[in-house]
Amino acid sequence: MPRTIMVLLLSGAAGFAVYADLHLQAWQALLPLFEWMETTPVGAIGKTWGAAFAIIEAFHLLGLALLGGAVLVADGRLLGLCFVEIPQRWLEDQLHRVFMAGLWVLLITGVFMACAVAVKIYYLPVYWFKMLALAVGIVFALAIRRPLLQENVERMSPWLRRVVALASLMVWFTVAATGRWIGFS
Repeated sequence: MPRTIMVLLLSGAAGFAVYADLHLQAWQALLPLFEWMETTPVGAIGKTWGAAFAIIEAFHLLGLALLGGAVLVADGRLLGLCFVEIPQRWLEDQLHRVFMAGLWVLLITGVFMACAVAVKIYYLPVYWFKMLALAVGIVFALAIRRPLLQENVERMSPWLRRVVALASLMVWFTVAATGRWIGFS
């Protein structure tokens, strides 16, 4: 019940922000930050040394593979598609560690890559969709999915398990797809 209230309050606040044009004001206020990001030493390295950017991008993709693999296996187990002989609780704990490692790699390398092209991505709507999807994914994974699955998963309704798994897959697929879309923009 508290999670439901929190989700409703956050949804209402987001709806109000969109209706009141607060998102436009916040977006305009972020331009100096993005201009500053390009002038930092990290931004200068990413801009001038193509090899450094490529190496960081390779690590970013490895982080994506870690996170994506953990999500696919964990949600595949929830859907009953794979690893059904392994206890759910044990598998969730192991995969959460892999998920967190992948997430940290993605965040650290993503900041480096963003600094190199900060002003460019500032004007890309798909970048903001990705950041929104990433925020939703992190909140969903850590504040909804993880606590929900801390309880005895076997006692949960099969429909609830499927909904959680499908929601997780959709959110993380959106993060990956929008990230790839940035590469085409």
